[in-house]
Amino acid sequence: MKLIGRFLVALVVTVGLAGPAAAQPAGTAASGHPRFSALVFSKTAAFRHDSIPAGVAAIQRLGARHHFAVDATEDAAAFTDANLARYDVVVWLSTTGDVLNDAQQAAFERYIRAGGGYAGIHAASDTEYDWAWYGGLVGAYFRDHPGSVNPQFQVATVKVLGHGTAATRPLPRRWEREEEWYNFRTNPRHTVRVLAEVDERTYDPRGYSVPGGSPGMGRHHPISWCQPYDGGRAFYTAMGHKTEYYSEPLLLAHLLGGIRMAAGVAGFPCGRED
Repeated sequence: MKLIGRFLVALVVTVGLAGPAAAQPAGTAASGHPRFSALVFSKTAAFRHDSIPAGVAAIQRLGARHHFAVDATEDAAAFTDANLARYDVVVWLSTTGDVLNDAQQAAFERYIRAGGGYAGIHAASDTEYDWAWYGGLVGAYFRDHPGSVNPQFQVATVKVLGHGTAATRPLPRRWEREEEWYNFRTNPRHTVRVLAEVDERTYDPRGYSVPGGSPGMGRHHPISWCQPYDGGRAFYTAMGHKTEYYSEPLLLAHLLGGIRMAAGVAGFPCGRED
C-alpha cells in the first residue's frame, strides 16, 4: 500500500450519542512524514469490552511516539475501496459480532488481496463467524475462556517462540502476566506461524462453554500468531482484555511490533517454515 507522504493534521471528532463514531484522525505521527498509516476499527455488535477506549488511546500514543499515523473509527462505512487504500494496516480492536455488510466485506477482501495488512487484537477473533474468509484471515475463531468453574482472569506464563520478529523481539522467553486466556474453536498452528503460546500448566484453562468446564487446547496453545493471507499480511494476538493491560510496556511493545509487521514496515517472517 502507498505510504502517506504528507503531514497528517489531527481532526478531533466527537462520538455521536446515537450511533457509532465516524472515522477520526487521532494520535497522529510526530511532525514529518509518517512512516505508515493505520486505521483502528472497534465496532461491536455483541459483547463490548470496556477497554476499547484505552486500546485506541494506546495505539494513538504508539503512533505519536513511533511516527505512524492513526485514525480510529467504529463506522463500518469506512470500509470502501477508496478509504481503505489510504491505510497500510487495519487494526481490528476487540470487535465482536457481525460488523460489516456484504459490500464492506468485499471491499476489505480486495484491500487484503492488494497487499494490505490486518492486525487483530483480543476479541477480533470473536467477530464475523459467518464470514469464512475472515475466519481464515484471523486464523481461528474464539470458543470460550475461563470463568465458570475457575477464575476468569488468571496469571499464566506465555512461552515466546523465537525472537526473530518485531512482535516478539522485545519479549522475554517466558512472560508471566494476567489475562483472560482465550480458547479457540480450532488450533491454527498448522496454518500460521505461532509467535507465542500460553502454558496451560501454569493456570486452569477450562472454559465456560461446557458444564463443568470445557477442555483447554493442550500442550500447544497458541495465543499470538501471524501469517501471509490471500495476498496480504495478518497478525493476531488474543491478549488485551482489561483497560489496565494497555499500560503494560511489554504488551504495548508486542502490539507495536505486530502492527508494524502487518503494515509491511518490519520484517514479516510468518510462513509456517520461517
